[in-house]
This record gives sequence, C-alpha cells and structure tokens, in this order.
Amino acid sequence: MANKVRVVHYINQFFGGIGGEEKSDIPVQVHHGPVGPGRALQMALGDRAEVVATIICGDDFIAENEDEAGESIGKALDDLKPDLVLAGPAFDSGRYGLGCALVCRISQSKNIPAVSGMHPDNAAVITHRRDLLAVPTGLDATEMKDILSRMAELGLKLAAGEKLGPAVEDGYIPRGKRELVFKKETGSKRALDMLLARVKGETWESEIAVQRYATVTPAAPVEDLSSVKLGIVVSTGIVPRGNPDAVPSARSLHAGRYSFEGLEELDLEHWESVHGGFNTRILNTVNPNYALPLPALRKLVEDGVIGELYPFFYSTVGNQTAIGPAQEIGKRVAEDF
Repeated sequence: MANKVRVVHYINQFFGGIGGEEKSDIPVQVHHGPVGPGRALQMALGDRAEVVATIICGDDFIAENEDEAGESIGKALDDLKPDLVLAGPAFDSGRYGLGCALVCRISQSKNIPAVSGMHPDNAAVITHRRDLLAVPTGLDATEMKDILSRMAELGLKLAAGEKLGPAVEDGYIPRGKRELVFKKETGSKRALDMLLARVKGETWESEIAVQRYATVTPAAPVEDLSSVKLGIVVSTGIVPRGNPDAVPSARSLHAGRYSFEGLEELDLEHWESVHGGFNTRILNTVNPNYALPLPALRKLVEDGVIGELYPFFYSTVGNQTAIGPAQEIGKRVAEDF
C-alpha cells in the first residue's frame, strides 16, 4: 500500500467518553481523528493506515432511530471517503453490537470493507451473522488492545483487496457461508480419515461447524385467562431498594424473587431498577411501575380478565447475559413456580 489506508472508527457514547446510559440518546457525531479506544487502534494500524475520523452515536439513539442514524452515518461516510470502516469492539453489549452491525452494513452497501468485534452470543451476531464480519471477543474490555489489533489486521487485508479466507484461518466469527475450495484429498478420503480417527479415539475436527440451539415447543395458548393464576417474570431489573439479592446490572446468573402481595403499585421509596442496559432514570425517579405494570395487572384481576396473580414475581437482567446462563435462569424460575 503506497498510500495510507483511510480508516473511520465507530464507537458508542460510553467509549467515546461522552457518558453512560444518561447519554445513550445522543445523535450521530463525527470527530476528527481517533477517540478513546481509537488511539489504541491507531497504534495497531501503525504506519499502514490512519484513523481519519471517529463516528460516535448513543446506543439508545441508534437502536430507536435506525433510519435517521443510518442516514447520518451514510452521509458521514460519503464525506469522509474511507477505505476501511472498523466498528467497536462491542463485546457482549447487545445495543452497541447492533449499532456496530448497522454501521458495517451501511459501509458494505457503499463497497467499503467493514470489520467489527463482538462476543459470539451478541444479539448482532445472532441477527446479522451472514452479513457481519466480526472477530470474536470475550465478555469485557480487558482484552481491548488484542481485539483492536485483530480487527485492524483483518480490515487491512480487505482494504488491500485480498480474498477473505476461512473463519478458522482468518480469525473471524463463522458466518454460515460455504464456498467451494480445492483440497489435495477428496472429500470421501477426508471423511474416512475423520471416521477412523474418531473410532480410534484420536483427535479429529469436523470441517463443518454447526452451532445448535435447543428447540423449545411453545405451550398451547390459554383460551380463558379468567380462571388462571398468572406468574410474572421481568428482565427489567426491578428490585427492592438496596438490591438485597445483588441482582447484577449485566451478565446476570440469577433472578430475584419478591412478594408484591397486598401491593396495588410499586413506589419509589421501596423499589428501584438496577438494569445496566438502558437509562433507568424514569424508573428510579418517576415511576417504577413501567418496569412491572402492577396497577394494570391489578385492574385486569379486578375486571375478571385474569383470575389471580401469583404473589411473588421474579426479576433479572437480560443485559449482556449469554444464552447459556439465561437458559439456566429460566429453568430455575420454572422449577420454583
């Protein structure tokens, strides 16, 4: 590359140093040069490329105003004319991941290569796997430098016009795409070699990695709710003030069990939300019933729409919670019910 590759970096309001959830509604901003983790990205790129600008947007804004945010991001890319776009890394943050995925899709629609980084269980990977090129990450930012370095290497390869290799070789999350390649040995020979290795108890590796999720058959719909006892489970993180069961704000491994027997509504004095994935200001300063609509539920019971309410409810947080732990939480709650 005779000339430096022009790189545009996308980050959210937190990594942009603007603020946390209270600033998650900020619209798209463009800053000259690297910002926050972009400085480490510039070090990883070295003399081969330059971070010419950083696009920053609040997680809530990009999630709730995808069309408006997408238009602003597209215009910024048209003005900046990058050779490469790098987004994140978002790790296991769902809204941040979806924002990164949107930026990558917009970039690719303009024939600009784009790379992100996120946990394989991130909602963006699950939703946009086939269109998203992302290096796998852990759960938190402690490995930021390493992830940025891998994003940079993969991005520079694409910017140089090189062909993308298999996921296992180039170090990105498999996208479920299979391409025709030539091997020295035929498929039948390779299959027999794998079979013999398996029979002998030797190490072997399938050429097709398929991630399998459990299939859950929904229960039959309840025809008449007027005679049922309804149990309530929420992922809004609503807990008694002080959070006695230490329900975490992210990556939860359990749910709290709390009684609302005799209560007509949740009040600010006794209830709060500990959720770390959205702005809880309204819940914690105005009305906690937005997190669990107890007055509406009581009215449905009064009107005979619902028979009665189970006297305890369960509360947890889905923010950055991987599929495995979420399944365990669900099993324990179901057994307790």
